[in-house]
Amino acid sequence: MLKDLKISGLVAASALILGGLPALAQDAPAAAEAVAAVAVETPTDMVFIMNSLIMMLGGILVFWMAAGFAMLEAGLVRSKNVTMQLLKNVSMFALACFAYYIIGYSIMYPGDDWTIAGIFGKFGAAALEAVGLSRDAADAYDYASTSSDFFFQVMFCATAASIVSGTVAERIKLWPFLVFTLVLAIAIYPVQGSWKWGGGFLDEAGFLDFAGSTLVHSVGGWAALTGALIVGPRLGKYKDGRVTAFPGSNLPLALLGTFILWMGWFGFNGASQLALSSVGDAADVGRVMANTNAAAVGGAIAALILTQLVFKKVDLTMVLNGALAGLVSITAEPLTPGLGSATLIGAVGGALVVFLVPLLDKFKIDDVVGAIPVHLGAGIWGTIAVVFTNPDASLFVQLKGIVIIGLFVIVTSAIAWLVIKAVMGLRPSAEDEINGLDKSELGMEAYPEFTNR
Repeated sequence: MLKDLKISGLVAASALILGGLPALAQDAPAAAEAVAAVAVETPTDMVFIMNSLIMMLGGILVFWMAAGFAMLEAGLVRSKNVTMQLLKNVSMFALACFAYYIIGYSIMYPGDDWTIAGIFGKFGAAALEAVGLSRDAADAYDYASTSSDFFFQVMFCATAASIVSGTVAERIKLWPFLVFTLVLAIAIYPVQGSWKWGGGFLDEAGFLDFAGSTLVHSVGGWAALTGALIVGPRLGKYKDGRVTAFPGSNLPLALLGTFILWMGWFGFNGASQLALSSVGDAADVGRVMANTNAAAVGGAIAALILTQLVFKKVDLTMVLNGALAGLVSITAEPLTPGLGSATLIGAVGGALVVFLVPLLDKFKIDDVVGAIPVHLGAGIWGTIAVVFTNPDASLFVQLKGIVIIGLFVIVTSAIAWLVIKAVMGLRPSAEDEINGLDKSELGMEAYPEFTNR
């Protein structure tokens, strides 16, 4: 690649000299200097440009996952709570991005300026580079622009917040949930993220998590599980020793949301290569995307077959969550597996969903959309599965990272949920919950022409 760029630079410089600068063409030393400048500087420019580009494109795809979460949740809740889920999704996305800008990004990526070395980053708002940036003024000219990095990373923060929303749906008030979103985006997500991606102590220990099976998905899953335990189940969900099914309002919408998430994951994992400036990088990005798709396929097929065998009927929602669990499973290491290994890793994630969903019901943990099995269960599995394909991974270190981050999120989430509960309350009244949060809290319905179930 470098050779080709040098040749292109020579051609471009020669054309410029011969066509537009005849005086320079007669000055051999000056011409040689111009050619050398193009030959040397163009490759470095391309590193900066292409690395920035992959993160900008990846950030757009991860942003599109917000629509996927909103549609999936709106399809799986009852019609009387659809508007609330839509409002929560757009509101928490905005608040998470704002909180990450104000303080989260600096805590997660402090560079060399740690408040507590390797454990806690620095305070301060994110800052972009100057308009019309020159090479000398770039924060990291040999890597990428700060703006593209921030844009990509802020989308990951919003994704972690989205995971919690579906689990505690239909029985939590709007403002307490949004306050928890702020806590998650300001402190919980960026602090633990700094331990690996910010160069903290887990990174130094050799913990591996390519795109966030633990750092994003398990974090959202632990926070969701803690919230579900503290908020409690929906009224009537568990009664007289039986589990009452509450079918979703719009399965076509849930299916569309799943496919949008599937598509967005190509940016989530693919752009986490964080580079597109060499032949190797381009090949690796393609490999990551192919493995990501293979894992989703494996998860969907496993759920398809297992629901038929276990429940005697195929369950569409299980198949949807099986595909998502496959995606979560491969996220910790989508580069080193082959297509077969990626499919098997995803298949295990899909199988986990089939068995974890009824297990949660057995313990009366009400997870409306199945986010805990998908993001926590498959997130843990995916982080462990790294050791099967990446020779640099250590099972002990992977387990160490899972446990440390899990305990941190459980404790901080529990404190946040309990404080919010004491100050604001979490649940609406029984009457409001029965009538639906769309009417009781918002005064508007997603499907006003139909009778609420």
